[in-house]
Amino acid sequence: MSTQIETGCQEIKVTVADGVRTIRMDRPEKKNALTLPMYDAIAAALTGANDDVDTRATLMLGLPGAFSAGNDIAEFAKMATAGALGEPIVAFLNTLAQSQKPLIAGVDGLAIGVGTTMLFHCDYVVASERCLFKTPFTDLALLPEAASSLLGPRIMGHPKAFELLCMGQAFDAMAFEKAGVVNAVTSADALEDTALAAAKTIATKPVGAMKIARDLLRKAGVEEVKSRIREEAAAFATQLGSAEAQAAFAAFLNRK
Repeated sequence: MSTQIETGCQEIKVTVADGVRTIRMDRPEKKNALTLPMYDAIAAALTGANDDVDTRATLMLGLPGAFSAGNDIAEFAKMATAGALGEPIVAFLNTLAQSQKPLIAGVDGLAIGVGTTMLFHCDYVVASERCLFKTPFTDLALLPEAASSLLGPRIMGHPKAFELLCMGQAFDAMAFEKAGVVNAVTSADALEDTALAAAKTIATKPVGAMKIARDLLRKAGVEEVKSRIREEAAAFATQLGSAEAQAAFAAFLNRK
């Protein structure tokens, strides 16, 4: 039996079934580009998972062909004018870093910007063969976020993290599996079933043992991750107000 959780945001759907809380980004017309209300809703769903005894694992999904196109550029352009990063974004990143339940992601198609960097916080990632991972931060005169400047080199090694985060190079699913970000690669048709099967397997494990084991893997770095999120956010906010960032946003929006 599946239970629907009200999110207050029509682009974020949350259900709980068989111990798995599924958070689905559902903004097809914008390829799941994330808005501030979407960030709020996902953060609330993750917080709800922490407090819900029926949630033993959390699964993040997008849509066929689009996990997430990253941040909504129109909102970012407004932030650039204000010279400040939206508080819901920072709150989401901190909530993600402090998730108390195992995090699984099923990624199909585009995973751009935060659609890629949020995966560094996941415990298990399934990607389809048609995935494209890319973080075009410097192309927009911006900086890495979501503690990716810390977690990227830690997971991928500095050379590959530099390609991803500084050069904005694209990675396919096999390259991301080789780099250690992705656990399993499957077809697009099998993506959600494979990711859900992994989440259900995790959900069947003894809760206490799973929590302790996961905490042992993660605890040493949680405060460091939170500190890096703050450091990145401050630098990001400053850069948002820069002339080069505003020019990059204007050029992007004019091209669109």
